[in-house]
Amino acid sequence: MALVTGANKGIGREIARQLGGLGMTVLVGARDWGRGEDAARELRDEGTDARFVRLDVTDHGSMAAAARSIDEEFGRLDVLVNNAGIPAGGGWATAPLRATEYTADLVRAVYEVNVLGAVAVTHAMLPLLRRSPSARIVNMSSELGSLAALSDPGAVEELDPSLHIAGSRGLLAYNSSKAALNAIPLMYAGELGDEGILVNAVGPGFTVTDLNDHRGELTAEQAATVQVKAATLADDGPTGRFLSRYGEAPW
Repeated sequence: MALVTGANKGIGREIARQLGGLGMTVLVGARDWGRGEDAARELRDEGTDARFVRLDVTDHGSMAAAARSIDEEFGRLDVLVNNAGIPAGGGWATAPLRATEYTADLVRAVYEVNVLGAVAVTHAMLPLLRRSPSARIVNMSSELGSLAALSDPGAVEELDPSLHIAGSRGLLAYNSSKAALNAIPLMYAGELGDEGILVNAVGPGFTVTDLNDHRGELTAEQAATVQVKAATLADDGPTGRFLSRYGEAPW
């Protein structure tokens, strides 16, 4: 049983499809009823046992309702993929702001989804995850959240050849939100390891999505494979790590 947030399109939908292909029942988390229902129906048409669950990562009421619904129908949750995320200012690759142009309100709006949303959903679903014999939590990060890479202008591309994004160091809200998100698995992993729950941050690479105005180079199918791998780790798999398609990424 897997819950993927922001699963009505892009990488999230593809993660749901691939997890379904492994035989999991997949809960398609989305804030929009119509888009969520459509995505779940399309996945079912492809053979996936997919169910729509309304879930807005900025709405605590919707998270509580989703947790109750999952509890009542399934009694537990085996995989949580915190995939939902946003850029800043309504665009990302087409017209990035300079770092000095970001206001606190703009940064706060991005953190509300990318960081606090992941924490809030994890908190809401943790009682269900604790009932699984081997739960997995995957946070959708980005190699652009690597402080080691961002401190060196050429290091982002060296880390992942697909990430030669002009002006990537100016994406203050997005990059710093992913850096914050990277710290969270370290905290969770230290507490949940004894319970058999593995928690990791995973960067998909520069993928063709709405988030970057479709200027990526990897397909959603390619990007989702590393997320799915983290969601299905063996019991002796890594935890509290920052993973990418090329292996472990530097913090």
